[in-house]
Amino acid sequence: MQLIVISHPDSVVNEAQVINQLFDAGLTRFHLRKPDWSDEQLVDLLRQIDQAFYPYIALHQHHHIAIDFNIKRLHYTEKHRLATEPGKLIIQKEEGYVLSTSIHNITELNSLIPFDYTFFGPVFNSISKPGYQSNLTEDFNINQNDNQPRVIALGGVEYSNLDKLKLMGFDGAAILGTIWNDPTQAITNFRKLQEYLLTKQT
Repeated sequence: MQLIVISHPDSVVNEAQVINQLFDAGLTRFHLRKPDWSDEQLVDLLRQIDQAFYPYIALHQHHHIAIDFNIKRLHYTEKHRLATEPGKLIIQKEEGYVLSTSIHNITELNSLIPFDYTFFGPVFNSISKPGYQSNLTEDFNINQNDNQPRVIALGGVEYSNLDKLKLMGFDGAAILGTIWNDPTQAITNFRKLQEYLLTKQT
């Protein structure tokens, strides 16, 4: 099961340093999501991140700067995806981009053919967004076929519920609040999650 970290939507003290440390600790996928930032702010943060980690970063906003940083991962919000011509997505795939998106209804999987993976949630009650609660039933399960993108659980993911995600059929987990609610414990919390998943795979 893959572990993906999503950035805090706002500024965080020593953010670039924490991001570099997460990668040093073994992170292989980081989603840079700053919905209210300008492209200049995003560029400034990226320049503080070790360029060796750029291949593992997915951009949520300002896709046009990806080429300047050799970033080949682009995330489309639900709104952005619906407003984008399918032909553009196909061209980006042909150019070697890895595409991801977000859905809130699992029946939408069949409409995501150009995408490599999608976030789906909230699976559990959100840690970072009070009031953002899950509506899933206890027996929820994903029945995927080979033509559908991988599904990454989003919302309320923490150490105590990782086992439930595997039983539900998720391919991975995206974490935000567990990392950024207390940035001083970000690396410790990430390693705890990572080590738990590694023990389950062996």
